[in-house]
Amino acid sequence: METGVYIPIISDYGFKATFGNDTDDLFLRTALQALIKSQTPIKSVRFDKNAFEGLTIDSRSGVFDLSCTDENGGQFIVEMQLGYTPHFVQRMKYYTLQKFNTLVEKGDFDYANLPKIYTIALLEKNILPTKHFHTVSNLRSEDGEIIDRQMTFITVELSKFKKEIADIQTDLEKLVYTMQTIHTAEPTQYPAFWTEEWLKRAIDELDTRKMTPEKRAYFARVTAANAEAVKAEKQKIQDAKLEVQTNAVQNLLGLKTLTVEQIAVAIGVSTDFVLDVQQKLAGDR
Repeated sequence: METGVYIPIISDYGFKATFGNDTDDLFLRTALQALIKSQTPIKSVRFDKNAFEGLTIDSRSGVFDLSCTDENGGQFIVEMQLGYTPHFVQRMKYYTLQKFNTLVEKGDFDYANLPKIYTIALLEKNILPTKHFHTVSNLRSEDGEIIDRQMTFITVELSKFKKEIADIQTDLEKLVYTMQTIHTAEPTQYPAFWTEEWLKRAIDELDTRKMTPEKRAYFARVTAANAEAVKAEKQKIQDAKLEVQTNAVQNLLGLKTLTVEQIAVAIGVSTDFVLDVQQKLAGDR
């Protein structure tokens, strides 16, 4: 992800430096209050362990970016997700139910007094058929009547937010606008609300000009690690594509009804690719 003066909040480093800042949680508390649309300020948060160990073979399915608890015992799970993830709702349910199970398994409890769980997805791409950028979901009847508020699912789809600066009023709108634009903004383009303390502190954490040598070194490590992860993921995709194409060519060669050229056109590969597969098959016999 390209970075100017300010590091993107939606990058791994930016998310940890703002939402995951365990030495200054003003931004996190204000953001959570805005995301759940609560009129009651969150006075404090405690960061929790952020992984469910050994629950699935897919490591990404068992890890979320941030888990914390407020002063009233409210549970918050927050994940920032880049890219298109059409089944992310299923992941949200997975996180929430695992958190619910851990609360129940702790020992003495009363179902009437279980703390609220808020699972918040901050998504770069759209996944829901809804028109609004901010969606709050609870258990409801077929007539839309609320059945239960103990578990709340909150989805923010950044690309659906279209408001201009002049029309932005709420903390939620300020938060989403900042997440959308901070990494492309120049200091002369500041909207007035970026001087509000909760946003100013977060923006300072993203300002590359104010980074200490230690933070610069950490940022470099995170960026390098992310680049390696992206490279590895691209290679996995390429390898999978190659395997599919090879199997498809093998199947068509086995039919013995098509020419090499026809197979190449049908699969979308070169004739040399088909000939190479053909030679390897002959060598295996």
